Amino acid sequence: MAETIEVENPATGGIAGTVPKMGPEEVAPIVARARAAQPGWEALGYEGRAKVMRRAQKWMLDNSDRVIETIVSETGKTHNDAQTAEIGYAAAAFGFWAKNAPKFLADERVRSASPFLAGKKIVLRYRPLGVVGVIGPWNYPLTNSFGDCIPALAAGNSVVLKPSHVTPLTSLLMAEMLEESGLGKDVYQVLTGLGGVGAELIDHVDFVMFTGSTATGKKVAEQAARTLTPVGLELGGKDPMIVLRDADLEKAANAATYYSMQNGGQTCISVERVYVEEPVHDEFVKLVTEKVGKLRQGVPTKPGNVDVGAVTVAPQQEIIAAHVADAVEKGAKVAVGGRRRDGAGRFFEPTVLTGVDHSMKCMTDETFGPTLPVMKVRDAEQALELANDSEYGLQASVWTRDTARGEQIAKRIDAGVANVNEHQVNYLALEIPMGGWKSSGLGTRHGPDGIRKYARKQASVIARFGPRRAIFMFPYSGWAAKLTGGALRLLHGRGKR
Repeated sequence: MAETIEVENPATGGIAGTVPKMGPEEVAPIVARARAAQPGWEALGYEGRAKVMRRAQKWMLDNSDRVIETIVSETGKTHNDAQTAEIGYAAAAFGFWAKNAPKFLADERVRSASPFLAGKKIVLRYRPLGVVGVIGPWNYPLTNSFGDCIPALAAGNSVVLKPSHVTPLTSLLMAEMLEESGLGKDVYQVLTGLGGVGAELIDHVDFVMFTGSTATGKKVAEQAARTLTPVGLELGGKDPMIVLRDADLEKAANAATYYSMQNGGQTCISVERVYVEEPVHDEFVKLVTEKVGKLRQGVPTKPGNVDVGAVTVAPQQEIIAAHVADAVEKGAKVAVGGRRRDGAGRFFEPTVLTGVDHSMKCMTDETFGPTLPVMKVRDAEQALELANDSEYGLQASVWTRDTARGEQIAKRIDAGVANVNEHQVNYLALEIPMGGWKSSGLGTRHGPDGIRKYARKQASVIARFGPRRAIFMFPYSGWAAKLTGGALRLLHGRGKR
């Protein structure tokens, strides 16, 4: 009997479904089928591929309830989180890449300053890589797992997706969606297995897109380097929020509450730490403590019944608890929350920590849970120094009524994204890049580079032969290279002749 993986519902402790437990030996044949299917998919051209994507977009919206229920069952997140951050993103992405792939990957005419290329046509072309391997995380099985498949497919590649073994059900549902939308056989395939399957995938594909921890991302990059396989990596974050003394504290507190607790804090661009200038620190803490304390947590059964869902994987709950305990041991105070909830399912109370500093893991290590540590600082310069005191550089935000000053401070933050009076909404702007600096990753999602990374670049110089073709004398002869027609002389050596 074939082995299977039981997919747990982390909010109830029940079983959400079972999937085949595939092994590393099954990877090569699947990639081979993807490679055989890719030329036909590429041959459809942008218009043909866009038709499939727009049908998939319609399927997604028509079947949104089913998709949401699947996501909720394997992640434990709320219906609202699944609706806004998963369905909303994917539906928009189908339309965006269907529309923009032809523009971002169109042949480019290039002009050169070199006189040796005068009269010649210079073209930069983009060709699909072939087979793209996507290794996805458990926190966003649609947005950050399948979502990376959308531009890869739009570029004309076939895709093999290895989702987290914790949350594979959504990826399999996407296979059903694409089949019903007219995608050719084997153009999109799903590997359901443990970590060894993902490791094997790296050795067989033409590009690897990985989202996950920094530690695992480094292993992916190291393995891919052996075969010179290019990679895209979105890794960990410890995203700071800086609240200046002139900020609208109500809005800043609302944002801190939402963006630290959305998806149970299990978002790479969550607010993970807050620095508040001393004159407004106490008022800010009061506001966030009240707001976080009112959040409803429990089993998500329908839209709007709870605000914060479950912790998706058991090891993450251990990390969250350890970070809170470490902070308390070193002198921090728990303003609200701070404990695991008893009963079925995995829940950690929405938590606000005060009196924190950089000796504590909650301010330096990625927590990835429903915690909000708030640190008092004397001024903006100290806040900026502390915000940059991190191995990570994914996302950050500055809160102030003086937006010009906020922009100046944001420019000095070492992060791929630095917002002013906003935090996560940049992820919805598919027109701009999303990616991390330092240990937060390599490459970007979104924008032109978000699809160009899934293509090979080919440069061409085309010379038209005719009566005015160019004749060159080698520069090292000491004589000028001469272009026929007398329009240009290149001087070399001892000067004019």
